[in-house]
Amino acid sequence: MRRQAGFAYIWTLLLVAFMGIGSSIAGELYATSVRRDKERELLFIGHEFRAAIARYHGSAAAGPQMYPLTLQELLKDPRFPNAKRHLRRLYADPITGKAEWGLIRVEGRIVGVHSLSQGAPMKIDHFDEHDSGFRHKGRYADWTFVHPHDMFVPPQDGADGKPAGALNIGVLPRPAMPR
Repeated sequence: MRRQAGFAYIWTLLLVAFMGIGSSIAGELYATSVRRDKERELLFIGHEFRAAIARYHGSAAAGPQMYPLTLQELLKDPRFPNAKRHLRRLYADPITGKAEWGLIRVEGRIVGVHSLSQGAPMKIDHFDEHDSGFRHKGRYADWTFVHPHDMFVPPQDGADGKPAGALNIGVLPRPAMPR
């Protein structure tokens, strides 16, 4: 009888150990799932900002096409007498959880945004065509959502398939002069 009680105790300890291992694996899977969801959300929000900047640039009231000076101009375009909205709201960065974004400026005007997170992304390949410059980037801050999407042309990959070097800055399209 006493010998059987020892085996029951060992089986209980093993059961608790397996439950602990299972819980830690489930926790890691959940954390990975949350990170992937945040990356998808970052891509969605970045595309929203890119599209809003494109709409702002494409809609000129009476003057030349230009980019916004602030992100608030995407919420209410000051060039129009009535409220013209290119973006419904200023989104928070899903990676950092803050409403701050890195702004990419050319000639003082906002042409794109990027996350301020220095974290390493899980997704490193298989991006859409407009996001092909994100391949093999080491941090979320390198995922730049600019309009046009090819303003910053990534260099050609080297012979080993790795990126060859730094970005080459494209030319900012000049505004059309009114007639």
